Amino acid sequence: MRNNTKSYTDEEIVHLLLSKNVQGIEVLYAQYGAYLNGMVREIVKVEYFSEIVLQNAFLKVWNNIDSYNKAKGRFFTWVLNIARNSAIDMMRSKHYKQSMKMISLDAVQYERSSLGSDVIVENMDLKDIVAKLDGKYQELIELVYFKGYTHIEIADELGIPLGTVKSRIRKAFKDLRDILG
Repeated sequence: MRNNTKSYTDEEIVHLLLSKNVQGIEVLYAQYGAYLNGMVREIVKVEYFSEIVLQNAFLKVWNNIDSYNKAKGRFFTWVLNIARNSAIDMMRSKHYKQSMKMISLDAVQYERSSLGSDVIVENMDLKDIVAKLDGKYQELIELVYFKGYTHIEIADELGIPLGTVKSRIRKAFKDLRDILG
């Protein structure tokens, strides 16, 4: 489809968007949509959420085009940052985290029912290594690296001080280094 359409310069796209011409969004999507979608998908991992993120990113571009400053960088970089930040915001949202927990539970249930007692777990080797840690460290590594929680979110979730979270994570890494030799 892209071969049938004219290629626009960033300046032309910005001009269309500044004049609130809907063609600006169409051209932006035609020229950069696939790349932005791929980048968002790498962060968010779930197609449903990546579509929402991309749509929100295009709306933010449309609504905030007046804040784009050519002197600060390329238009594409500005759009890319909006999409990336939107993806990160989505991952940090309660709705996303809750949905991912449900998807994980559904996947485990499906794998158990279809494969009997053998459950395939992504990154099994890494999870086996983490399983050798003390329970309190296992939980932290699980929340930070497998579920994407921030240190502050972990402190709130577990009801422990932020400093304790950080020191336990450091200790967990030291123990992991010792396990791995």
